[in-house]
Amino acid sequence: MATGRLLVTLCTYNERENIAALIPEIWTFAPTADILVIDDNSPDGTGQVADDWAARDSRMHVLHRPGKLGLGTATLAGFRFALQHDYDLLINLDADFSHHPRFIPALLVASDKADVTIGSRYVVGGGVVGWGLRRHFMSRAINWYARALLRLKTRDNSGAYRCYRVAKLRELDFGGFVSRGYAIQEEILYRCRRIGCRFAETPIVFEDRRHGASKINLGESIAAGWIILRLAIAGCFS
Repeated sequence: MATGRLLVTLCTYNERENIAALIPEIWTFAPTADILVIDDNSPDGTGQVADDWAARDSRMHVLHRPGKLGLGTATLAGFRFALQHDYDLLINLDADFSHHPRFIPALLVASDKADVTIGSRYVVGGGVVGWGLRRHFMSRAINWYARALLRLKTRDNSGAYRCYRVAKLRELDFGGFVSRGYAIQEEILYRCRRIGCRFAETPIVFEDRRHGASKINLGESIAAGWIILRLAIAGCFS
C-alpha cells in the first residue's frame, strides 16, 4: 500500500447533511489522513459544519471561497493546498456518499504503481446503483467521447474518485486549465497523460447521493463536451 502523508479533498456546495456523516467515515478507512473541505459559501451552512470539525480535530482543514466558483476551480484549489503543504498523496471524492470511503484502501494499494489511480465504475467489479437509463447513457457517452478525442486509455474518465501522486501534480501548469465545471475530470487526465503519468483503475460501486439533489444536468454535459473538443483541437497544435 502506498504510504506517505495523505490529503482527502471534498469540494462542497450545500452538503451539510452528507459531510456531517462522511467525515468520520473517511477516518474509519484512512485514520491518518488529513481532510480538506473546499466550500463555495454554501447557504445551508456546510462550511460551518466543517469549521466545527476543524476546531476539535487538527486533521481537518477548511477552505472558504466567496461563492459558487465551480467544481473545476475547487478541485485545483485542493491540488494547490496539497502542494503547498507537502502531502505525498491526494484522494478526491464526492461529498455526497456516492463515493463511499470504504474504497480508499484499494485506491491506496493501486497507487503503489501509478501516479493517478481512478476509482472506476467501468472495470470488472465496478458498477452503479440507483441510476436511470438517461444518466447511464450520458455517462457512457461522455466517457467514450473523452477516450476518443483525448486519447485516454482509462475506462472511467468522468468520475472524481481518484488518488493522485502529488509530486506529479507539481508538473502541471495550473494556469493552463480551461475547465470550470465538470469537464475538469477529463481535463486533468488529459494533462496528466501529457506529462507522462502512469494510470491505474480499481473498481468502485457508485451509489446515488444520500441527501440533496444532483448538480449534474444536460447543460453541464454539453459544456463538458465542448471543452473536451477544445482540448483535443489544441492538442493537435502543441
